[in-house]
Amino acid sequence: MFWRVWRRRMTNRPQGMLVSRRGLKIDVADMARGIIDGKRGMLSRAITLVESSHPKHQEKAYQLFETLSNADFKEKTDAAQKKRFRLGITGPPGAGKSTFIASLGMLLLNRGHKVAVLAIDPSSTRTGGSILGDKTRMHDLSLEENAYIRPSPSGGHLGGIAQATAESASLCEAAGFDMTIIETVGVGQSETAVSEMVDMVLLLMPPAAGDDIQGMKKGIVELADLLVVNKADGELQAKARHTQSDYRHALQLLRPKYPFWSPKVLRCSSLPPTNKERGVDDSIAAVWDTVGEFREALEASHTIEMIRKTQREQMMWREIESQVRWLADNSTDPFLLSELKQVHIALGENRLAPRHAARRVLKALLKAGTVL
Repeated sequence: MFWRVWRRRMTNRPQGMLVSRRGLKIDVADMARGIIDGKRGMLSRAITLVESSHPKHQEKAYQLFETLSNADFKEKTDAAQKKRFRLGITGPPGAGKSTFIASLGMLLLNRGHKVAVLAIDPSSTRTGGSILGDKTRMHDLSLEENAYIRPSPSGGHLGGIAQATAESASLCEAAGFDMTIIETVGVGQSETAVSEMVDMVLLLMPPAAGDDIQGMKKGIVELADLLVVNKADGELQAKARHTQSDYRHALQLLRPKYPFWSPKVLRCSSLPPTNKERGVDDSIAAVWDTVGEFREALEASHTIEMIRKTQREQMMWREIESQVRWLADNSTDPFLLSELKQVHIALGENRLAPRHAARRVLKALLKAGTVL
């Protein structure tokens, strides 16, 4: 009953209005203004909007970003883009990513930054559900006024990155968060998607044996700008030193991404301790100082502008792919539906190569005149 009432409200709402689950009408312009003013509630609702796969919600998300690019807000959003820095953190399960991010976040707050954490939780491929437990694991950080933590389901998306993560990061930046940390699901060659939306990739590793290091996926190691061996405390200190040494030797065999930067391998402990900066270990401060060195090198070489331009183009093409797939799945055009059925049968019987099938579907889409 509740769902039917809420759905009816969504269907009958005025143009430019969004209706929340509580039945509160929110104007897109008001939402944009709330984001610029740093209102967390508006930011959370906006991220929920861009994460939704509902066509009407997607249209409202499009309107929201159009509004944020208007002259009324452009000066503030442009200023936010110049200040912002995105750090992608990936690593295998058990590396201590959430604890590390909580410690790093506390350090950044103490140094005057506003920190947003987008923690991508794995989704079930069967039910689509996810645990969304990162906010619990970062409890102290979540209580800070200048920190914002948003756990989001990956939706089974390759690369461990939710499809709308880059847009969510842009919204956080518009709300005044100059440091955005994106935590990915796990590690693997498909995890390289994280590099397409961040300025720096940090690979976090637990102390490991030599066989574990050999089994590490080459793709993500090649893309990492900084490798950090976590849990370098207590009885694991010796193993952490050995792991650090092994990775340093391994990196010598790989070609660096940039001519001005050779990835470093550091050790750290995410447990509270030696440094009094909000109870963060000195090794966490050393990691952040290295991140700062990398950022300075990017900016000095003017590489950061080129990276972000390339990322925007990659996002555009991914969105085009997504929109084409949506059109094919949701069209009611009789000609297109007939073509899709025939292509499906031909592919199943191995009478049509995938490349030719794709071309046939694209031609059918153009002939059908399907529009967004």
